[in-house]
Amino acid sequence: MAVKELNIRNKRARFEYHLEEEFTAGMVLSGTEIKSIRNGKASILEAYGIFYNNEVWIRNMHVTEYENGSFYNHKPRADRKILLNRKEIVRIEKFLKIKGNTLIPTKLFFSEKGWVKIHIACAVGKKLHDKRNDLKEKDDRREMDRALKR
Repeated sequence: MAVKELNIRNKRARFEYHLEEEFTAGMVLSGTEIKSIRNGKASILEAYGIFYNNEVWIRNMHVTEYENGSFYNHKPRADRKILLNRKEIVRIEKFLKIKGNTLIPTKLFFSEKGWVKIHIACAVGKKLHDKRNDLKEKDDRREMDRALKR
């Protein structure tokens, strides 16, 4: 029972971080990983990106073990390599060298060809007062929408 439309999102990303720049990239996955993702059994909520050995990796992304995988199964929280152009890797490397900056995945989806792709964003963590402002703006928009409906 494979999912035709993959909708795995990191909903907390926009609340927790200021998203600076976004990239779309491929991922190196094994056979059982792709089968689990096609079944919709993956999570990117706690995942983040790292720069290691001139490559970009996603760490702490959870992909549930494939139920029919036997001994060929993968590790659920293994590091996964992100496939980017050299220019994009250099930009991400420069961004991550600054203290307080991070790389977070925002969405996991299928391309038109059926490949699993990931949106990753260069992000800076928000302070508590920034989060309060976001909640206040959200409440204000909700109140305006209610007033317009009446």
